[in-house]
Amino acid sequence: MTTQALPSALAAIVDDFQALAEPERLQLLLEFSEGLPELPERLSNHPELLEQVVECQSPLFLTIETDRDSAPGPETAVRLFFKAPAEAPTTRGFAGVLHEGLDGLSAGEILSVPDDMPELLGLTRAITPLRMRGMTAMLGRIKRKVSAASGVRA
Repeated sequence: MTTQALPSALAAIVDDFQALAEPERLQLLLEFSEGLPELPERLSNHPELLEQVVECQSPLFLTIETDRDSAPGPETAVRLFFKAPAEAPTTRGFAGVLHEGLDGLSAGEILSVPDDMPELLGLTRAITPLRMRGMTAMLGRIKRKVSAASGVRA
């Protein structure tokens, strides 16, 4: 798979990872972990609004929001929100990649992201298979929530 199948912001991130040697890719993932935004107060005070991605080794919770004033459909803009502990830089890093690459895109754009996109980051030898499954599950959970909120199938 090439980055042509990805939304432009996510494709640029994947290109950045692919341009680096493996040890430097881990460092870039750590930088994304540091850039993951905190939850807004309306969500941080209501953990019941977040869904846990149980496939992740570290506790990761996420939710999405869509514009309530627009009709559901493929053009519906989607906002992504994540909660991951600072002690889980790999999990936080991948959440940061997804946030930076997908936040604000339309439902259709998010649903078109290939399920195996995490493999494009070139981390499969540096990160355990269990962690890679968590990354794939995170993307899958986002796509499932987007599909339910927008009425569009992946």
